[in-house]
Amino acid sequence: MAEHRDEPDTQSNSESRELAKDEPQPLVTVDCPPELGPVARQEWDRLAGSLTAAGRLTTFDRAALAAYCNAYALWLEAVDGLQKYGTVMKSPNGHPVQSVYLSIVNKQAEIMIRIASEFGFTPASRGRLPLSKADDPWIDVPSLNDLYLSMSKRP
Repeated sequence: MAEHRDEPDTQSNSESRELAKDEPQPLVTVDCPPELGPVARQEWDRLAGSLTAAGRLTTFDRAALAAYCNAYALWLEAVDGLQKYGTVMKSPNGHPVQSVYLSIVNKQAEIMIRIASEFGFTPASRGRLPLSKADDPWIDVPSLNDLYLSMSKRP
């Protein structure tokens, strides 16, 4: 008697099953805002890939990263001004005054540090952010209850 065969399944395996929660999900690329200048765009390009891979950059975070990158560009421009002209300048009447570049550097550094802590750029902020499953060394360590249950099943 001939063996009966069903028609081949037209759905591929990946289409017919749902992804498990612990399976890697495809990374969503967050586009750089077009209004960023060249220096800010370079900073975006330097950071966005790593933040996305770490699960710390989504479309909701786009404005915050753009603000960080813009603050970085302004900070860099002001640092250049400080290096050219120094921290003290002469006022129009000849008196020494603090360079405007110094206040810009300080303000942009403050903004950068505040936003950087949200993304985990600083050592202290990395400690406050949850680890991704891939980074957690304890994720695969069985609990005491699991060990007990596995030992109680032995003959």
